[in-house]
Amino acid sequence: MFFKNRKIAFVFPGQGAQYVGMGMDFVENDETLLQPLLDFDKNNSTNLYEIIKNGPAETLKETKWTQPAIMFHSITALNSMLKSIAVKPHYVAGHSLGEFTALVANGVLKAEDALYLVHKRGQFMIKANEDTPYAMAAIIGLDTQKLQSICKKISEQDLVVVANYNTPEQTVISGTADGVAKACQAAKEAGAKRALPLPVGGAFHSPLIARASDWLIEEMNKITFHKSAIPVIANVDAQPYTDPETIKHNLAKQVTSSVLWVDSINYLTGLGVDLFFEFGPKKIIAGMIKKIDRNVEVISIDKYEDLLTLKESIS
Repeated sequence: MFFKNRKIAFVFPGQGAQYVGMGMDFVENDETLLQPLLDFDKNNSTNLYEIIKNGPAETLKETKWTQPAIMFHSITALNSMLKSIAVKPHYVAGHSLGEFTALVANGVLKAEDALYLVHKRGQFMIKANEDTPYAMAAIIGLDTQKLQSICKKISEQDLVVVANYNTPEQTVISGTADGVAKACQAAKEAGAKRALPLPVGGAFHSPLIARASDWLIEEMNKITFHKSAIPVIANVDAQPYTDPETIKHNLAKQVTSSVLWVDSINYLTGLGVDLFFEFGPKKIIAGMIKKIDRNVEVISIDKYEDLLTLKESIS
């Protein structure tokens, strides 16, 4: 078997790469894959199916829709593959919202429960900071320790923190509008190649949205989290977990904590993982992983044609 002697991780993206129509090509080839989305709309009196299928793109960009939309796409791509290719991961991981998708992949959460939770999570992350002007920005080409020092110094007056450690070259900061602006300027003065403002709906992964964490805990307590034999690598500390209560704690903490994606990938490769399957839009995670470790293989399933290509390659 093609995957027999490989150590495998399934990985899932966060928001930002969504596009109208994503996942619909899988549904066209297997209508049963649509059921979790139809159930979600029925149970929550929403029209996410129509938003994903027909847009408009501006509506799909709203965090409360983006998060469950990307999750649906990822789950659909994953389930489509598993129906025709027998492969089981040793580990699962996801970037921010993708950590919830990973918990569907390893059986901790049912798909309908996970869709509900990320829809609520998206609402909470926006609602939690309605008063303070906020911003996020991507810093390119600056040592992370230098950036941490910059954020710490500026936060004495204006809050700004490191939100995402995406690659050794790209780190995202989050916080008050003034804090992020000052940090961008200081980062460029310290040698950063670029400082790019990001079009976001909130100060994600920062203390500014702390209330979202409390609200999310309330919702998670309504949901059954199952024990799994397949560990999830947590964003908050890049360590493996299978205990449901600990996983819930990590998800709540993740809302205001940094996403340790570089550490997560390095941890997995250190365990011998040499093959990653990415499920989700635009192959964003594959690009990140290759910038962290060029020696591993990443197979990305975004469109149905990606699955056909994979089938041909292993036949």
